[in-house]
Amino acid sequence: MKNRKRWWTLLLGMTCLLHTQILPVEAEEYWPEGPQIAGESAIVMEASTGTVLFEKNSHEQCYPASITKIMTSMLAVKNSSLDEEVTFSKDAVYKTEGSGISRDVGEVMTMRECLYGLMLESANECGYAIAEHTGGNYDDFVKMMNDEAKRLGCKDTHFNNPHGLPDEDHKTSAYDMALISREALKNDVFRMIVNTRRHSIPPTNKHEEETYLSNHHKMRNNYKGDEQYLYEYCIGGKTGYTSVAGSTLATFAEKDGMTLICVVMRETSPNHYTDTRALFDYCFENFQLWNISENEKSFEKDVSESKIFEGDNSFAELNKEGYVVLPKAVAFEDAKPKIKKSKNDSNVIGHIQYTYAGRKVGGTDIEVTSVKIPEFKFQKEKEQAEIPEGKVVNINVKYIIIGIVAAILLVGIGFGIYHLADNFYLIRYKLESRKMMKRSFKEIKVKKHRRRR
Repeated sequence: MKNRKRWWTLLLGMTCLLHTQILPVEAEEYWPEGPQIAGESAIVMEASTGTVLFEKNSHEQCYPASITKIMTSMLAVKNSSLDEEVTFSKDAVYKTEGSGISRDVGEVMTMRECLYGLMLESANECGYAIAEHTGGNYDDFVKMMNDEAKRLGCKDTHFNNPHGLPDEDHKTSAYDMALISREALKNDVFRMIVNTRRHSIPPTNKHEEETYLSNHHKMRNNYKGDEQYLYEYCIGGKTGYTSVAGSTLATFAEKDGMTLICVVMRETSPNHYTDTRALFDYCFENFQLWNISENEKSFEKDVSESKIFEGDNSFAELNKEGYVVLPKAVAFEDAKPKIKKSKNDSNVIGHIQYTYAGRKVGGTDIEVTSVKIPEFKFQKEKEQAEIPEGKVVNINVKYIIIGIVAAILLVGIGFGIYHLADNFYLIRYKLESRKMMKRSFKEIKVKKHRRRR
């Protein structure tokens, strides 16, 4: 407790220092004006910080239609294995209508194939079957949906089904759908599925031939040969439409290290695509990410080397995954920092939250990292000298370790081969995504360096 008080005193001092450096600068805080759009409700959120870059009536309750399935797929991925077998019940087949892939009662598919059917073809029977399987029963899954929405901070949402078919009590908002999408994008399996253009479901116990699927999101896939809405930075999303909801659209895009979430609701086709593109273009042209640990100069005064705790090599540092998103015309130093004390007893002792133009624009944790120097006792010769005379057994530890590792590898290889086909596309997707993110951040650093020169 005493040590934590010392840390908190240090953080208060840092807060004063940070504010002292910023107070003299009284330039007008600038936020780029967004485009005019046709949709009644819309939002663009930056995924890593949760910063709202654009909004229009984003808390207005609307019928979501099939973008509901973002929540359904996220819960299924979190609470089940892709290899689990899902059986289509009579209710799943006959209590759904609209978009589907013509499944039969008693048909069995893996959770993986159900998720592809749900997110690419917007198959309502897949949503119903996933709900029954993941929740144990339909009603319990709907409760899971509402519990998760509440946990994420959604205040405008009440789900009443897993597929989005019309229901007066099934409502959400663009803001809440952005929160849900942000959480879903943290999962690599979800990202891989929504990023897929085409997929085929292998034969089942009810269908002798493959079922071919095509992503309906026209910004990701030239669905039905329509190429005019393709967007090169799109990494997935979900379409939706009912007569009462109109066209709804959730779209995810990555460029220059930023991942953006755009949700538009109460739209008419094809405005949901043109509005989404206009919003993405506006945000990518006017905003950029800053890594906090690389740019927060006030935290660089050898805090990480100060020995605060007696008898322990401990230091404070900023989490390297924290970011701030700001207009491109604004310097990192223009964002106002505020340090908040952590309420728990973990290694996170505080959090820096940045604001600009009346908006929260990002932040990062302040962490205590303990680095203990290992003790080496060189007493082998002494211990060996004390061994009583008798039969000596020479044991080569190196060969024992090699044998154990070889056995583990053999088991691992066998297990890996069994699951290789399942994980191949996910591994490839993750590697390609990391390469793209590294390339984007390198390009950003080069641009910043050129501007400084």
